[in-house]
Amino acid sequence: MSPTPARCLILACGNTLRGDDGAGPWLAQWAEQRFSEQADVRVVSRQQWTPELAEEIAHAQSVLFIDCSIDSAPGSIRLTPVEPAGETPGLATHHLGAAQLLALGRELYASLLSNAQLLTIGAGSTELGEEFSAQVTAALPRACRLIEETVLRLLPGSELPSPPARKA
Repeated sequence: MSPTPARCLILACGNTLRGDDGAGPWLAQWAEQRFSEQADVRVVSRQQWTPELAEEIAHAQSVLFIDCSIDSAPGSIRLTPVEPAGETPGLATHHLGAAQLLALGRELYASLLSNAQLLTIGAGSTELGEEFSAQVTAALPRACRLIEETVLRLLPGSELPSPPARKA
């Protein structure tokens, strides 16, 4: 069964039982609610990015990857363009990065995305636990705004409904 085509695919990964590593799934859940009335946006969250996601990518026009980064300062947010990885000997079948997934989508499905971006949030702790560090908690509202702005940019001409009013 083929995935539902999307103009913008949001692919998040992370482990909700490893502290800040759960930021990706949390942001995916936020995005799913935010864009629930937008048929052109599809949100997929997994514990890891695996090769079968290449088919999802092949059916999209653009992709926004979301993950935490242990190489960045805790709570820092980066949005960077992603290009398909060059040829690498062998293929890891357990976990792939954004560039490897793009390359796999291109190789298997001849997919040519118009845009691929990677949003990372610096992890303060990936120890066992379901709570985010103070730095990541403080950064989540900014990450949500950046996701919204990025999706709007990836869907030119799209009229997105206003976000729901926040409860006090």
